[in-house]
Amino acid sequence: MKTIRQLIPFAMLTSAVFGQAPKVSREFESIDPKTNVNVIVQYTHVPGDEDRQKVIARGGEHHGTLLSVKGAAYRVPASLIADLANDSTVTHISVDHKLAARNDYSVAATNAAVAWNTYGATGKGIGIAIIDSGISAHPDVASSIVYTQDFTGGNGTDAYGHGTHVAALAAGTGAHAKCTPCTRDLAGMAPGASLINLRVLDANGESSDSTVISAIETAIQLKATYNIRVINLSLGRPPFETYTADPLCQAVEAAWKAGIVVVVAAGNDGRVNTANNMGYGTINSPANDPYVLTVGAMKTLQTYTRTDDLMASYSSKGPSLIDNIAKPDLVAPGNLLVSALANPTDAIPTAYPQTFIMADYYDSSAGSTTESGYYYSLSGTSMAAAVTTGAVADLLQVQPKLTPDQVKARLMLTSYKTFPSSSVAVDPVTGQSYLDYYDALTRGAGYLDLAAALQNTTVASGSALSPTLKFSTSTNKPYLQYGSSTVWAQSGTSGAYAPANVWGTTAVNSSNTVLTLATTLNAVSNSATSAAWGTSAAWGTALLGTLSASSAAWGTSAAWGTSAVWGTSAVWGTSMAGSDPVIGER
Repeated sequence: MKTIRQLIPFAMLTSAVFGQAPKVSREFESIDPKTNVNVIVQYTHVPGDEDRQKVIARGGEHHGTLLSVKGAAYRVPASLIADLANDSTVTHISVDHKLAARNDYSVAATNAAVAWNTYGATGKGIGIAIIDSGISAHPDVASSIVYTQDFTGGNGTDAYGHGTHVAALAAGTGAHAKCTPCTRDLAGMAPGASLINLRVLDANGESSDSTVISAIETAIQLKATYNIRVINLSLGRPPFETYTADPLCQAVEAAWKAGIVVVVAAGNDGRVNTANNMGYGTINSPANDPYVLTVGAMKTLQTYTRTDDLMASYSSKGPSLIDNIAKPDLVAPGNLLVSALANPTDAIPTAYPQTFIMADYYDSSAGSTTESGYYYSLSGTSMAAAVTTGAVADLLQVQPKLTPDQVKARLMLTSYKTFPSSSVAVDPVTGQSYLDYYDALTRGAGYLDLAAALQNTTVASGSALSPTLKFSTSTNKPYLQYGSSTVWAQSGTSGAYAPANVWGTTAVNSSNTVLTLATTLNAVSNSATSAAWGTSAAWGTALLGTLSASSAAWGTSAAWGTSAVWGTSAVWGTSMAGSDPVIGER
């Protein structure tokens, strides 16, 4: 006898019949039922052999069990998705998405030197899991690697050129630049920390949800062995469903609840304006998860003072699609950061020779025309996340009893909050101008300040879940809504973590109302509150379509024009000419 659910058309399986978190991702509606698709199936329990055999019997292939999400990765005929969803032990089915990477003045901007000299904070004894494209044996990081596992089938070496740069920003020793005639200290934020190298991105900078989840689970398993207290995820993809169902988000939450701070790059889509949204609503996944510490990017302008620093216009802005989580949580230096070069022939330096720097940048004995074979310059929220990861390691070395929530709250509370009211950024390739506002959805709580975080001794009580952005029909303004168990909703010590202290008085008033949002954002929210602030998406499906077209992981008209940015046919798609690669921002 057929059940009621079997008689419901497939499209209905993704509707509100199953509440805010549909049992089947809406993406399956647009997938040809005649094709095979990689999926992640979540269960009411950790799946066993009986569960696997049910899928195999339906024509599926088992690709691995994912303990942290009570799930498993399969490749199945798309026509069988509805049948799988009919299993009472299955709680959710998602597409196993492809993922890709995100892309010396930062030490001054974040007050890291004060942290090193005053507190002796170098991250010593803290393990940092770098889940990226691998870490090569560069002089600045080779001695710091204590464990390597390659989920791509290689030996952990970085063939893409991203993971090594990220690892050195977080925990590089700067060893190669410590020569007698060297003029710059190119050490990372936590030069004494240990590195756990978990490679998930291949030579093209691509991976999948299930691969990254496996690496996250490995970090959790190795936590006690290597004192892993922080994971860096300088990668992501567009959000396709609520974070409560997204398996990638569930995995980072598992790490967080296991006592590991998860630092995630916000994304580089802040210039997307498809829905006249001026870059708002472009936070990637798993940066959209309210638990994790989501980081946007600032430009240091290559000066040692932070007072002139500006937002990087490519830095993704909140709120998150679908759930309207207020992100990023803070910002950090991310533009033109010099760090370790894995190999000059890797994919990124080969595609972007302008990222190379001259050796005399740090070595006064080198000629001005001699390219460095050890360092190069990259830009993106990847870099900002790595800087923040190192800061977390420093903080935890000095105050090891802090929980992930307390670390997140401390960094947000003590962040530097002096910004201009707005600034104009110019695309270095196209000449197009972008107007950046400094509201809570652009710069989060503020600009990372490690010294201030170490000086502060206020310990938060409660969770540090990022708030949700709501819209008030009575005031015609958006506002931040905090969960009752969060530190933001509690008085704390003399109200230290009160919202106005965390997000600043220019972003949140006494009614917790977000002020000075972009004109377009207000216009959209005033004219279509159900589309702008509803549960389906922040600005409807047009924006999500821009970020996630089927031909490329980041869409065919993503942040830098009509070229495929993370396409499958080549490292940077088939036509990057005339586009603006953030990875080499000028």
